[in-house]
Amino acid sequence: MSLPLVVTGDPDLLDDLLRLAAAGGTEVDVACDLVAARHQYPAAPLVLVGVDQIGACLRARLPRRRRVVLAGRGELPDPVFDAARALGVDHVITLPTAEAWVVDRFSERPASAVSDGRILAVIGGRGGAGASILSAGLAVTAVTAGHRTLLIDADPLGGGLDLVLGWENVDGLRWSALARSGGRVDPAALLDALPHRGDLVLLSFARDQGPLMPADAMAATLDAGRRRRDVIIADLPRQMDDASVLALQAADRAVLIVPAELRAAAAASRVVRMIRAHRDDLSLVVRGPAPGKLKAREVAAALHLPLIGTLRPEPALCEALERGHAPARDGKGSLAILCKRLITDLVGDERPAVAA
Repeated sequence: MSLPLVVTGDPDLLDDLLRLAAAGGTEVDVACDLVAARHQYPAAPLVLVGVDQIGACLRARLPRRRRVVLAGRGELPDPVFDAARALGVDHVITLPTAEAWVVDRFSERPASAVSDGRILAVIGGRGGAGASILSAGLAVTAVTAGHRTLLIDADPLGGGLDLVLGWENVDGLRWSALARSGGRVDPAALLDALPHRGDLVLLSFARDQGPLMPADAMAATLDAGRRRRDVIIADLPRQMDDASVLALQAADRAVLIVPAELRAAAAASRVVRMIRAHRDDLSLVVRGPAPGKLKAREVAAALHLPLIGTLRPEPALCEALERGHAPARDGKGSLAILCKRLITDLVGDERPAVAA
């Protein structure tokens, strides 16, 4: 069985982490640098990297993975946090302030470790682009394929993914209740408390309460998804706050959906610039029809994005949504075909080598 991995050349930091590992009742593997750590890095249940290794991490372009913590002693300068965002680490901690938290992480047994759930973020290039329908279709498709799935409605001004699924009367916690917890929730308890049917779990907004979505609540939700779901689909807003940026940076894949219209492409170009500030990789889905005969590849060229799919009009889908039937549930049509391919790519491929 793999042990937690500590990577640092700082002897004082190493002494502290070894002491905390002992307090947590576990042994650890130790590497003085990333070259020595390369073989243990992918399989370790937890990786703590000293801030002295930041430059090496940025140069090494290690495979992206979960449960990586950047650790230092005392007050850390701002460039450390900038590097942490670039590396996509889960947490930045300082000792001795975070000692109790580190002991808790070391004390976690393999049964409570993360299951490596994959995250796909969906963003609309403009209002009404179809991001919510695509997100719901992806979640339904993932469940149909046998994957335990979490669908996160992170667009507070959207119509609500519960309506898209036909789940508005399904009992369970919404964002407002999770926000009051301050992010302090047990992953299993959180998923059990959310609206769910079968292997699909939904986190959405309550219509009679404010659209609260704190970053700590988003972090807790993503952590629960990584631990106990195979697939996490996040429907993100175009105007991003701290919580949605956190989800965007955590995602293994990010997809922008844009109608095949000139004004939509112009609006999407601003969204692309915003996303590029937080991650480098982004793919494009173009939704027809194109009133001005604008081709999908022309939209992709204008936005400088790889085109991974197109969607055609489906009148039957619109009718089904009005009746409370979830999109892509019958596995037929343009949306279902695209969703099958995106889910297969998400769960079947290795993680990107470059963290954004």
